Amino acid sequence: MTDGVDRMRERFLVFGAPLIGEAEIDEVVDSLRSGWLGTGPKVARFERAFAAYKGAEQAVAVNSCTAALHLSLLAADLGPGDEVITTPLTFCATVNAILHAGATPVLADVDPISFNIDPAEVAARITPRTRAILPVHFAGRPCAMDPLMALAQQHDLRVIEDCAHAIESSYHGRPTGTFGDFGCFSFYVTKNVVTGEGGMILARRPEDAARLKTLALHGMSHDAWRRFSDSGYRHYQVVECGFKYNMMDLQAAIGLHQLARVEASWLRRRAIWDRYQAAFADLPVTRPADPEPDTRHAHHLYTLLIDAARCGCTRDAFLEHMTAQRIGVGVHYLSLPEHPYYQQRLGWRPEDMPSAWRIGQQTVSLPLSPALSDADVDDVIAAVRAGLPR
Repeated sequence: MTDGVDRMRERFLVFGAPLIGEAEIDEVVDSLRSGWLGTGPKVARFERAFAAYKGAEQAVAVNSCTAALHLSLLAADLGPGDEVITTPLTFCATVNAILHAGATPVLADVDPISFNIDPAEVAARITPRTRAILPVHFAGRPCAMDPLMALAQQHDLRVIEDCAHAIESSYHGRPTGTFGDFGCFSFYVTKNVVTGEGGMILARRPEDAARLKTLALHGMSHDAWRRFSDSGYRHYQVVECGFKYNMMDLQAAIGLHQLARVEASWLRRRAIWDRYQAAFADLPVTRPADPEPDTRHAHHLYTLLIDAARCGCTRDAFLEHMTAQRIGVGVHYLSLPEHPYYQQRLGWRPEDMPSAWRIGQQTVSLPLSPALSDADVDDVIAAVRAGLPR
């Protein structure tokens, strides 16, 4: 491998392309042959397997992490007049779910090293109307949960963890998603466990899990999907106004085998992460900080910060360079106050969240998937080095 790109890739390297094996394909075919495509026994199997993996008692499968966040906020009895503190460096779904629940999102800036919500900033924004904290484990790096949980206990706040990036993560030996009242996970096509679209909720209390299942399927009574099983027709009752948020067996069929390989996939992503860290050590970029002691990083995203003053090019020029080299890249994320909708509705300004704003203007994510071959990783490294001066 040289510093430049000696050849143009024939095939575009798709950012976040998943690794799908024959086991997933066979399981999906089995579902198709069975005739049970919707919510059924494979969803129940996937829920049990995921709960066991995370060391949790209750898991509820839904059709997205967005749905998981929305339902968790509702199950936490959050609504109009309630404030929920969250991070400005996240996907829009995090704050949209708060708005959909009728509550008010309040932003606390991120730590400039970890990119996670800063507990000191959270503490400064707690008011008599604050009812919950919604931390996001950015890129798979666990948030500082000890000080966040101390704040929650001190002020009697609910905690809803956004674990979309953090399936394999742990903090001081405890899995992410098991600290708060609810932990919300994503199985979107770019995530570490894939079902195409899909999500999961870990609930601390059995009564919360039962309500989540009801809310996720139109507000119908528990296990309404069983009405079509071979045990005979079951009448159901609508007990509240719910949503169409359930997961299908077709999705769970993929997830069952993705979850079975989760550790092998994590090891491959960690190896790629380590190669990137070594390859870019001499470049004028900011690489991700190493994982904190006694934590496990899920290595969901590998992000570089491109500072135009140091790098000699802007972040967007670098994105264009990588695309021209047929390497897919991402931006995770523009800070939420940069989006016009939130500026207009909530009065947010980028300069109010300076760390998140700076990161959002400089960040670029490189491909990091167990589907990458060693040659793919070579191509990514060569393209990055060709695009940045030394």
